[in-house]
Amino acid sequence: MPVSMSNRRFEELVGDALDLLPSELTDAMSNVVILVNAQHPDDPTILGLYTGVSLTERTNEYSGFLPDTIEIFREPLLAMCSTADQVRHEVAVTVLHEVGHHFGIDDRWLHANGWG
Repeated sequence: MPVSMSNRRFEELVGDALDLLPSELTDAMSNVVILVNAQHPDDPTILGLYTGVSLTERTNEYSGFLPDTIEIFREPLLAMCSTADQVRHEVAVTVLHEVGHHFGIDDRWLHANGWG
């Protein structure tokens, strides 16, 4: 059975996941916004999505861009979990996975190293 959780508590879990990052990484994050949405409009099974130009792909011509986005999708994460502890874990994995993309880390490495 899916976990029931307030939007506020879910957003707190996203913040807790960001707090797991070393300050060297959070200090290096640039021009990125993190959003919590109910679900992806085209694929309701997606847990998170990074959209933008990763830090490793930015050149000296990178300026004037809108912020990159990291979207965390609440409904599929809650639906896949049966306890609040599972939600906390899956939110952390999803947030760190998408932050990894911001730093130019690909899915293959993230999956191989336990980050979904």
